[in-house]
Amino acid sequence: MEISITESDRATLVKKGRRLATFTIVWNSFEGLIAIASGIIAASIALVGFGFDSGIEVLSGLIMWVRLSLDANEARREKIENISHRLVGVSFLILSAYVGFDSISMLLNHEPPRKSVIGIALAVLSLIVMPWLANQKRKVAAAINSRSLAADAKQTDFCVYLSGILLAGLLLNSLFGWWWADPISAMLMVPIIAKEGWEGVRGKSCCNACH
Repeated sequence: MEISITESDRATLVKKGRRLATFTIVWNSFEGLIAIASGIIAASIALVGFGFDSGIEVLSGLIMWVRLSLDANEARREKIENISHRLVGVSFLILSAYVGFDSISMLLNHEPPRKSVIGIALAVLSLIVMPWLANQKRKVAAAINSRSLAADAKQTDFCVYLSGILLAGLLLNSLFGWWWADPISAMLMVPIIAKEGWEGVRGKSCCNACH
C-alpha cells in the first residue's frame, strides 16, 4: 500500500535520502580504503574482499544520489526509478559474483584470514553504522515508494551480513584456527544476493519496504 504524501513532504524526504546516499559514498570510500590497506598489510584476502564490497556500495550510493537528484521531474520520475532499480540490481549481481569467486579462491588456496586488529575494529564499527543506515534508507524508501532505494537498503543489509562474516572469520580463525568458516559462510549468501539482483534487473523486488 503506497503512502500518500504531499510534494513538499516528498521533497524533504528526498533530500534526506540524498544525504543518506552521500553518507553511503563517503563512509564506504573510507571503509574500503582502510579494509584494502589493512588487508594488504595482513595478507588477508577476506579484508581486501571486504574493501571491494565497499566499492560496490559506493557505486550503488552514486546511482541513488543521481536518482534522488532527478526526483523533482515528476513526469520522468517513474522511468528514472525503473532504470535506477535495474542498475542497483546489476550491482547486486556484481557483488554475488565477487563473493562467490573470492570464497572459492579462499577455499582452494587454503587462505586463512590472518590476525588484524584494524580489520576486527573495522568490522565491529561497520556492524554499528550499517544497520542504522539501512533502517534510515528503508524508512525513506517506504515513504516515497522507491523500489530502487529499498533495494539499495537491502544492499546495505548485505554489507552488514558481510561485516558479520568477516568478523566471525577473523575471530574463529584467531581463536580456533577455523580458517574455512569465513568463505563457507560467505558462499551461503551468494544465491540470496544473486536472486535479489536478478529480481532488480527484471524490474521486480522481493523487498517489502515499499509496500
